[in-house]
Amino acid sequence: MDPLVLVLIVAGIAAAFCWITSLITHETSWIDRLWSIVPVVYVWIFAGAALTSGVDATRLIVMAVLVTAWGVRLTFNFARKGGYTGMEDYRWAVLRSRMTSWQFQLFNLLFIVLAQSALLVLITLPAYVAWQHPVPFTGWDAAFAVLFAGFLAGETVADQQQWEFHRAKRQAGGTLGPGFLSTGLFAYSRHPNFFFEQAQWWVFYALGAAALVADGGSWLNGTIAGAVGLTILFIGSTIFTESISASKYPAYRDYQRSTSMLVPLPRRRRRAAEPA
Repeated sequence: MDPLVLVLIVAGIAAAFCWITSLITHETSWIDRLWSIVPVVYVWIFAGAALTSGVDATRLIVMAVLVTAWGVRLTFNFARKGGYTGMEDYRWAVLRSRMTSWQFQLFNLLFIVLAQSALLVLITLPAYVAWQHPVPFTGWDAAFAVLFAGFLAGETVADQQQWEFHRAKRQAGGTLGPGFLSTGLFAYSRHPNFFFEQAQWWVFYALGAAALVADGGSWLNGTIAGAVGLTILFIGSTIFTESISASKYPAYRDYQRSTSMLVPLPRRRRRAAEPA
């Protein structure tokens, strides 16, 4: 069986599970609970297909190990925030309040469940390219693997800084000026964890493209749709998240003006007031 067929079957089962459970429990974060799990399964399906076919599976094993490390870290971070204890993403509650019941259920089915389930397949398809082109592991692959690990480490640091800030905020009774994290990595990016998350999947695309290039192909191929789609999703989600933050914290507007949204950059200086 073509491993992509098996991946699509698993994805269909996962999507059906998320939709049905959202109807039963009346909360829509089930896809969030599978977000860090199903991509690991998909990539290992491609790696397993390479191993059983007797071809050089080095690249795919490296890709699977990297995605497994990504999944373990993200699952741990999601679990410690209560993601597996029935807590729903606060943004869904905000959207639910702005829609009628049938509008939100349609949004739940088409976007929360189907679109995001499809995206989780798309971001793993570079592994399918690597399966189709089982060429020897190269220096490019090693460099991309190290880069992926570096971005994974950056996201780990950012999430830990955010965790420590919110823990201190809870200990202070729910208020800790200015109300949001703006130090550490967050002094250079308003969402460094989002940046590192997207960067990892762009590097994952590059790993698949490297196999195609080594086999006489191009760096550009259709599986780039996964990385592009993830970036679009994160940008849209970030804009929505920041609209909520700006409405809660008066100082957030100044933070937006001085600090890059995603890519870590030196903080911009505020313009000096013009003389009277």
